[in-house]
Amino acid sequence: MLALIHWIRRNRRASLVLAATIVVLVQLTLWKWDGDEMDTMPPITATSVIHSTPATLNFTPPFHAKGRHIFDAKGIPLKLASLNWYGASDTDFVPGGLEVQHRDAIAALIRDLGFNSVRLPYADEIVMNNPVIEPSVIAANLDLFSNSSHAGGPTSVRALDVFHAVVESLTAAGLLVIVNNHITQATWCCGINPCDLSWKNDWFGADMLCTVSQTEEQWIRNWETVMAPLISNPLVMGADLRNEVRGLWGTMHWGEWAEAAEKASERLLVMNPEWLMFVEGISSANDLSGVRKRPVQLSVPGRVVYSAHVYKWSGWGSLKPFSGRTYEDFAATMWKNWGYLLTEEIAPVWVGEFGTPDTPSEGDQNYWCHLMQYLRAVDASWGYWALNARKATGEWESYGLVGDEWDWSSVRRDYRLKDLQRLGKQALPAED
Repeated sequence: MLALIHWIRRNRRASLVLAATIVVLVQLTLWKWDGDEMDTMPPITATSVIHSTPATLNFTPPFHAKGRHIFDAKGIPLKLASLNWYGASDTDFVPGGLEVQHRDAIAALIRDLGFNSVRLPYADEIVMNNPVIEPSVIAANLDLFSNSSHAGGPTSVRALDVFHAVVESLTAAGLLVIVNNHITQATWCCGINPCDLSWKNDWFGADMLCTVSQTEEQWIRNWETVMAPLISNPLVMGADLRNEVRGLWGTMHWGEWAEAAEKASERLLVMNPEWLMFVEGISSANDLSGVRKRPVQLSVPGRVVYSAHVYKWSGWGSLKPFSGRTYEDFAATMWKNWGYLLTEEIAPVWVGEFGTPDTPSEGDQNYWCHLMQYLRAVDASWGYWALNARKATGEWESYGLVGDEWDWSSVRRDYRLKDLQRLGKQALPAED
């Protein structure tokens, strides 16, 4: 055993590769094609289709969940048409584009694109270390230096300063914000690194393998730190508790995650009982089937919204990706995984991530058309991935909706914005 420990310490990269390989092999043994569940889904016929309702910026907080809907304080159903704006979960530690445009301008652009809400991811690393931010990555937001109030004074800005300033800009523009704990170590998400497969990584050997380690208690304390300055902001809807929980060695069960989500939610609701708690499914947020027998239950009623992610390669529980499915097969899987929560009036579902490239392949088109059809049929709230022009590495973000200028002239006016409008996003202003 001591020899193994010494080998792991000397060969951390090789150890991670070995661990990742084991994860894949275990997952492969657990995979099954879920097309055999098709006959359990009630058919969506012409008479049962719910036409997509428009997403509006006219709402009155606070919000609550009841049946399949989110309601505002006046009892009016709210449909979320969200946009993911990432970066604070990645290696620059701040949302993308701040070197090009002021955060107020980006917030206004998101609003003018017709979205009513933003999912804003962060990494636990930026909370635990709160690193000093290089001026080059916030070059268009140098006013943050004069606003900085931490012990370092106005000569430096830290990651949480930027994150909270971005939230304030978004809500000042009238947008709702759902804060998302995306990943433990700040990097691109999500792969098969065993250190970032769940909200905690305190399993045996993690302190040797993982660059950033945390317990469940540390994860919850990080949440409390992030949300504390936002308590009095009524347009901060709440917390998307953890991105794409997958578990270690393929052993994550819904009950384990539901229990952790309840524990974190109760702590956050002590801070603000009006926040909504967004709970993603297991298997990379694909699978909410466990909710039927084991719902997330909180001391404050009407706080739970479930969240699913759907991409063309989804999901971990299937050998047949959505890029190659028929619509009937695709819809059956959606219903089994999360659609039943809507059609049976059990709880709201927010499809918090989906997306496709600006230049799609045949498989991309197949997946996208089927997803658009299903989202219109069940009239779910949703969140497109993503706004960004490029990843932190400089690689072009083919799923992004803006170009390098991060302004109106760089908006990619392609099929995706047109299709999202059909889902309820507000129409774009006419081009000059």
